[in-house]
Amino acid sequence: MSIKLIRNAHIATSAEVFHGSVLIDGEKIVQLFRTGEVLPLLPVNAEIFEAQGKYLLPGGVDPHTRLGQSAGAAHSPEDFYTGSVAAACGGTTTIIQQLAFGPAGVPLSFQLSVAKKPARAAVIDYGFHAALQRVDDDVLRDMETLRDREGITSLGATLAGPQRLNDADLLQALVRAQQLGLTLCLHCENEAATALLARQLAQAGHTDTRYFARSRPPQAEAEAVFRALMLAKMAGEARLYVQTLSSALGLNALHLARSTGQRNIFAETTPPYLFLDAVLYNNPADGPKYLAAPPLRTEADRDALWSGLAAADIDTVASGHLAFRFATQKQQGGSFAHIPPGMPSAELRLPLMFSEGFMKGWLSLPQLVRACCTRPAQIFGIAPQKGDIAPGADADLVLFDPAVSWTVAQSQLHENVDYTPYEGMRLTGWPMLTFSRGEVIAAGRQFIGAAGRGRTLKRTAAPGA
Repeated sequence: MSIKLIRNAHIATSAEVFHGSVLIDGEKIVQLFRTGEVLPLLPVNAEIFEAQGKYLLPGGVDPHTRLGQSAGAAHSPEDFYTGSVAAACGGTTTIIQQLAFGPAGVPLSFQLSVAKKPARAAVIDYGFHAALQRVDDDVLRDMETLRDREGITSLGATLAGPQRLNDADLLQALVRAQQLGLTLCLHCENEAATALLARQLAQAGHTDTRYFARSRPPQAEAEAVFRALMLAKMAGEARLYVQTLSSALGLNALHLARSTGQRNIFAETTPPYLFLDAVLYNNPADGPKYLAAPPLRTEADRDALWSGLAAADIDTVASGHLAFRFATQKQQGGSFAHIPPGMPSAELRLPLMFSEGFMKGWLSLPQLVRACCTRPAQIFGIAPQKGDIAPGADADLVLFDPAVSWTVAQSQLHENVDYTPYEGMRLTGWPMLTFSRGEVIAAGRQFIGAAGRGRTLKRTAAPGA
């Protein structure tokens, strides 16, 4: 096995930051050493990486990607290879892909069978959320089969769009998920309200991006979040994970549920809602770049989300990566209703959080690690293998240089799209080395790993299932 030592780093775990070194044997972390402790005698062929006081974090765990998926007629050009390369260069070493919805009536396992082959091109380790688009006896039975045979312990569903679940189906799914120790990941917006508002805006001729946020107000998110939380309570406190939380009102719904003692509820947000503002929609030429569901919100909403992260009311920061080309796919014309929703964030998730979260004082480093690494791994059943720096864990690590100051430019990124919503932002810090299972796969801005080296992660269900 290959012995590596990362020496003289500021080591950031989910609990603390200390100065020391990390010993790696093959794919695993063997031991941590604090400065002053005696290091072991290393073999002559050991590789030594001198950190020189840079920050060593666990490799990022991104619990929500949508690589190679479609929205309407638009198909994302970001496949498992390009998307995972981008993630790796940004310091992420594990992704969980939300499977796409399939044709009507297909079994729960169908989309997994479709995704397995393209996923083999991934350069980092990966798992899946099953796609829950209907509920019947066959689907409820197959939830257990996917858990036991495939190690899939989470399901993705939505309350908006053509594949949405009604309340009765959602309750049934939550009851079954609670029985099996599964986590249900849910996109929360009130479909009836948003559809009505969109129709009214269209009838008034208000169809460009300036009006998009009006069609999906924060009240539509908060209502759906609260409704889903109450159904999870009715289902015996089933495990519910609220995806892409965007608003202070949605966060308030979580606060209310937790104030009653409700357990097993989790929430994520994504970089667009922390770093971007709805005023970007006011330029109809560039507005389509920033169209996503839910829409961007206000500065007050961003501040609330940052406070929620610091207080651990929001558990995770995912990328929500769903990328379309601006020149050909994001400019369908005629109406915001025809623009495929989604933004690229896989590569910049960790650098943005390091620069704007940690370096600007919104989060401590342990808080950043918990949101971007540890909590996703814990919630989705891949801890302690992933998500923290500890003996026995996979040697998934990222070395951040806090002295690097740079301006975001799409031309420097690896995402397979022609724009980044963060163009021109001035950031501090960049991943200098990314280790995946002990192997250096990215150095500086260069990917040096290999296609297909990623492994499928079979995950565990919640305790007691």
